[in-house]
Amino acid sequence: MGHGVKSITLGESHQAGYEVRRFGTLARWIGIACVLLAAVFSFGGFLGGSAHHFFRSWLFAFVYIMTICMGSLFFIMIQHATKAGWSTSIRRVAEHVAFNLQWLWILFLPLLALVLSGYGGLVWHWMDPAHVDPIIEGKSGYLNIPFWIFRAVVFLTAFYVASRFFVGTSIAQDASGDPSLTMKMQKWVPAFIAVFGLSLTFAAFDWVMSIEAHWFSTMFGVYMLAMSFCGFFSTFCVIFFLLRRQNKLLNEVTVEHWQDMGKLLFGLGIVFHAYIGFSQYMLIWYANIPEETTYYLARVAGPWAPWMWFLVFGHFFIPFLLLLTKHTKRCVPVMTGIALWMLFAHAIDAYVLVMPMVPAEALAQADDWKDFAALARSGSLNDKLGYHPQIADVLLLIGFIGFLVSGICHSMSRAPLVAHRDPRISEALVFENM
Repeated sequence: MGHGVKSITLGESHQAGYEVRRFGTLARWIGIACVLLAAVFSFGGFLGGSAHHFFRSWLFAFVYIMTICMGSLFFIMIQHATKAGWSTSIRRVAEHVAFNLQWLWILFLPLLALVLSGYGGLVWHWMDPAHVDPIIEGKSGYLNIPFWIFRAVVFLTAFYVASRFFVGTSIAQDASGDPSLTMKMQKWVPAFIAVFGLSLTFAAFDWVMSIEAHWFSTMFGVYMLAMSFCGFFSTFCVIFFLLRRQNKLLNEVTVEHWQDMGKLLFGLGIVFHAYIGFSQYMLIWYANIPEETTYYLARVAGPWAPWMWFLVFGHFFIPFLLLLTKHTKRCVPVMTGIALWMLFAHAIDAYVLVMPMVPAEALAQADDWKDFAALARSGSLNDKLGYHPQIADVLLLIGFIGFLVSGICHSMSRAPLVAHRDPRISEALVFENM
């Protein structure tokens, strides 16, 4: 804790400069170019590209940036719910990230159009009218296309409204200085958190888990939340590093804040993520229900196994050891390097969620998981397991990151980099770790 009262007088270091706007424009054009190139490779059939793979890659890239934005929104809501003062000087940057939820629905439209055109089976096999499966028929009360579309609209609307409310109210306070706006956000944040939790959970069920509609996990929504923590807090650190290079917020964001950002990445994005991931795996392994175990068989016994081992060591053990000490968290270049690594690990995490498949015909050939593992190791199941990484995966990921960066830069150009008239800003300016 610190002592004394301070305030902020807006200056050049609190405003996004011309470089930020120009960088945002460049990122947007890079995004457009990458998406177009991915479409050419995929629909032109170059290097093994296909429409099926293109839309799976589209979903992978969408999940990657959506989780980053959802993590930022959750961070904002928790600060208001707990009446946190220490984070007031860094919260506006989170709001600039969460702003993207107001346009992110546009990137979901191609997937929605795919479903409406009758080709949703390219991504979600249960949508294929030629696919007859008694297990999926038993879930038809929930897994039916009209209800799926309705839920998607509800989820995207909820994300939009929450982002607009918190980001818009905070920015409005810059002009009016009205402290009642802070009380307004505190009043409504419990309801928004409840809606957020339900929306993110069922969006995870609908958009990712139902890719393989046989399997189920009640922990999957929490796993998606843990992914959001990893993606956002890593992005958070990288943004502040870049702002620091532009001599922005040098007095408002200190090593004390960096240490707490490191704590959040360590505790929620790494440890909590690993805890949920292991808990889900352990419970499925222990129960040994075929509909559940097949999900992991395709990922741990075949060509996807090295990717899973990367998540164990690259997403948990290595960053866990690096962030154990406070000295690492207080070293800006080191924290930024770890954050960049975690953004890469976050991409692998999203890729392994979306791209593998569980082939029923391959499972039918095996008497138990050992037989399946032997078949998978032979390489004969690579195509059936969805193991054919393509250049479209990288292009769409880069393209969507470009759109995300462009949205952040656009938001930064519309409002200051710090909530300078928030009534708790003085607490953030004198904040010290115990």
